[in-house]
Amino acid sequence: MTNSDVSPQFCYKHPNIETGLRCNRCDRPICSRCAIHTETGYRCPECIRDQQKIFDTARWYDFLLAICVSVVLSFLGSLLVTFIGLFTIFLAPVAGMAISEVVRFVTHRRRNRGLFKLVGVAVFIGGIITAIPTLISFLAGTAAGASGLSFWGYSLLSLAWPIVYSFLASTTCYYRLSGLHLR
Repeated sequence: MTNSDVSPQFCYKHPNIETGLRCNRCDRPICSRCAIHTETGYRCPECIRDQQKIFDTARWYDFLLAICVSVVLSFLGSLLVTFIGLFTIFLAPVAGMAISEVVRFVTHRRRNRGLFKLVGVAVFIGGIITAIPTLISFLAGTAAGASGLSFWGYSLLSLAWPIVYSFLASTTCYYRLSGLHLR
C-alpha cells in the first residue's frame, strides 16, 4: 500500500481539518484541538465525558450534608482563628484538610465536581461569618467618627484574619476533595 492509496482522515468535529490522530477508545479521527492527552494516549472529548460520568456518584442529599458540615466546621475554625492571629497561616490549611475528611466521611466518599466546588464556597462563607460583627463595628465606628490609629489598625487586622483563614481553608478543602495534582 502506498501513500496515494490512503484516503485523508478528517476530524469528526472539525470536518475541514485533516488529521492522523485517532481516539484510542472509540477510534474516531480527532484533530489536535479536540485530542485530550491521557496516560494511555489521546481521547476524544465524548469519551472523556463518558468516563467522567462514571465517577459522579454523589446523591442529592450529599450536597445538603456537605454544605451544613462545611459551614459549621469552618465557622468553628474561624472562631478559633480570632484568638490565634498570625498562626492562622498554619491553622487554616489544617482546618481545610480536617473539613475535607469530615465531608468525605459524611458523604461516604461519593464524588461530584460540583460538590467539591460547593464545599469550597461553603467553607469560605463559614469562615467569613465571624468577620461580619467586626465589619459592622468597623463601619459603625467609622460613621461615629472614631479615627484613632489603634482603632483602624485593630479593626483592619481583625478583619484580615478571618479572610485569610477563609481563603486558605477553602482552597485546601477543595484541593483535598477534588484530588488535584500539582506537577
